[in-house]
Amino acid sequence: MKATLIGALLGAILAWAALEHGLGGFLLMALFMAVGALASRTVRGRVDMRAILDALTGRRSSS
Repeated sequence: MKATLIGALLGAILAWAALEHGLGGFLLMALFMAVGALASRTVRGRVDMRAILDALTGRRSSS
């Protein structure tokens, strides 16, 4: 799918969450979508979780 179509679909899903469930539902759905995207990229090997955890704990800089 094209990035524009994916962005439009995600926007529609988040708009539905905001209208149906208020701000809390919107934020919760956005959080779950971000976690799902991160998990997908991790499984595909596009994100190195060890490097992210090292940067967050101060073991290594992010640059």
